[in-house]
Amino acid sequence: MTAPSFEAETGGLRRGLAAHCYRMLGSWDEAEDAVQETYLRAWRSWEQFQHRSSVRTWLYRIATNVTLTALEGRGRRALPSNVEDDELWIQPYADDRDDLRLALIAGLQTLTPGQRAVLLLRDVLAFPAAEVGQMLGLTPAAVKSALQRARARLGDAAHRPDDVAEPTSPAARRQLDAYMTAFRTADITGLTAMLRRDARLELVPGREWFDGVENCLPVFAGAVGEPGDWRMEPVVVNGQPAAVVHLKGEPMGVAVLDCRLDGIAAVTVFFDPGLVARFSPST
Repeated sequence: MTAPSFEAETGGLRRGLAAHCYRMLGSWDEAEDAVQETYLRAWRSWEQFQHRSSVRTWLYRIATNVTLTALEGRGRRALPSNVEDDELWIQPYADDRDDLRLALIAGLQTLTPGQRAVLLLRDVLAFPAAEVGQMLGLTPAAVKSALQRARARLGDAAHRPDDVAEPTSPAARRQLDAYMTAFRTADITGLTAMLRRDARLELVPGREWFDGVENCLPVFAGAVGEPGDWRMEPVVVNGQPAAVVHLKGEPMGVAVLDCRLDGIAAVTVFFDPGLVARFSPST
């Protein structure tokens, strides 16, 4: 097999593999490393592969095992509302896929790596149980058992809420515009009208999170500063409406909104200046 044939048969799977590695690891940076390692291993094994399975199955087996190795001995990633001691933070991810929503990514990190792999391969990627068993070296009974435990533990986080407002929908655009306008004009009146009573605010990194509109609003009010302090650009992050944020001309991070048909259910703010260049539509 030649290099062109390898690229032709594997190149189109890269985006999906990156999303899979991100779901497994909860980190954009680690997912990129895992994809690079996956393609390196695949390239080295291409001559021996001989298409004994589909290229998709083969690459996902390699990628899954790369991520399982990366997870050995490492604590889980989390958001402030469910963080425990010495845990790492979930990173946001630039993709419009609905199955990358932050609630799902956070929920996945509560599973054991093995349960996580089985659930993703079966329920997200729709591989047959027999193939999953071959990919992970498990019996069909073990795959079924791991899947049942993963589904039970993940619970509601595994399901997309029925009232989600798609990032391009009028409802989501109104809510994101209200959020950005509140900070640009230092006036939270419009944002107040868009927040649900059960809205949650999470600040990453750190352990601060606020539950309920009455607890979130004072934080927003204290942050808006003066008109013109904030500059924001609309983007889509983790399949959700989001804003790339500058404060007084300096990059600050990204805010990701959980928009529902009846209002904003959550805002997760990632304070990381490096995210601005990564997500900004103008770069």
